Amino acid sequence: MSDPIRLGGMALGNGVLVHGPRSWAAAVRTDDGDVKVAAARKRFPASGVSNPLLRGPARIAEAVALLPLLKRELPEAQLPMARTGVLASMAASMVVVHGLRRSSLTPLVRELATALLSLAPAALALRGGELAEYHGAEHISIGSYEHGEARPKEHERCGSHLVGPMLVTTAAGNVLAERFPEHYRGPARAAGAVGAIAASVEILGWMTRNPTHPAARLLAFPGHELQHRLGTREPSPEQLEVAEAALQACLELER
Repeated sequence: MSDPIRLGGMALGNGVLVHGPRSWAAAVRTDDGDVKVAAARKRFPASGVSNPLLRGPARIAEAVALLPLLKRELPEAQLPMARTGVLASMAASMVVVHGLRRSSLTPLVRELATALLSLAPAALALRGGELAEYHGAEHISIGSYEHGEARPKEHERCGSHLVGPMLVTTAAGNVLAERFPEHYRGPARAAGAVGAIAASVEILGWMTRNPTHPAARLLAFPGHELQHRLGTREPSPEQLEVAEAALQACLELER
């Protein structure tokens, strides 16, 4: 039996997106109760990027670039961050972050608070609708395929596990940016943000390969708790059916 294809995914408000090295597929439950599926090849797959400095940003950019294609091919798909309340939370977070940057807090405390605050919109998105259930369905379908046995609603490569590494690397990058002259701090923060993404993705890969290492456990703890307590809920059989439809459509293209 061949090794399973490495897959990623994203929960939608009414379905699941699954993507592999070269293809993507999404399935949603329409208002009429039907399951609708769309699938296509990726135009610019990030799987071919091997440079460690570019690999993480390329994967993030690839995931973001899939969203307009998804909406074009599957207009019924409900993107998780598109709700009015979530957009308002994002705007409010930006205002508070701006205020924090002008505060008298020490650089390390300020940057850690800023990084934690940036999680608020995602947490709000997970509180409404069926997003958390579809997130669990995504993990169960992909995890069961990869491991060849029934798996729980948590997944070891979930993007939530980037929370720990991103908190550390983003705070470190912004603290270093504070050492630059004021007119260079904007570019320094931008470079630090790209570096934080690159480092965090590489750290997550190491964590996945060394799950029992104490450092890996410590870094995974915030993301696991977020995933376990807030980010996922047990899906219904109907929601699992949607996730399986997306999984199978993606695998058909990959094979």
